[in-house]
Amino acid sequence: MIAAKEKGRYFTPEEYFAWEEQQLEKHELIDGRVYAMTGGTQNHSAIKINIVSLIKAHLRGSRCRVFNSDLKVNILDTSNYTYPDLSVTCDDRDREHTQYITYPCLIVEVLSPSTEAYDRGKKFEMYRQNPNLVDYVLASSEEMAIDMYHKNEAGDWLILSYRPGDVVELKSIGLSVAIEEFYEEVVFEPSSNAV
Repeated sequence: MIAAKEKGRYFTPEEYFAWEEQQLEKHELIDGRVYAMTGGTQNHSAIKINIVSLIKAHLRGSRCRVFNSDLKVNILDTSNYTYPDLSVTCDDRDREHTQYITYPCLIVEVLSPSTEAYDRGKKFEMYRQNPNLVDYVLASSEEMAIDMYHKNEAGDWLILSYRPGDVVELKSIGLSVAIEEFYEEVVFEPSSNAV
């Protein structure tokens, strides 16, 4: 998803929830401002579906729940709400609200050129405020490449990079999977730098 800033007033969370119900598009709420979420590419959609399918199958029968970009994540101790491409929660507190979760252990964003800097920077800065978050996955939509921020047992964030031939290890949910499975049936455009 690509966020585009909407002009206008500031919203409280209550105003935002009531207002968004009347809108055709989804909107994130960041620091009182709403940002419209626009559509993505075929690759963006295919990668997201692949990852959701693999994780959903892996977690079937567990107490963990998998959500796509239709569910908001409330940034802990703030009035900010985002729509990640995928989120997983294993925390029973997230059963209290029907419109959002607050305690994900895993968040996945499929990158696009227009959102990559935000997803790697400000959005990760917000997400990592949550002590439950263990893995923040950034999947490229332009090449077979995944960068993951993983919080180790000491509470330090490590950056792990996965490329073709690698096995992606999501310790937050106990899943190891070949990166190629995340990119099944995805066709990349030839590089414009090719001779």
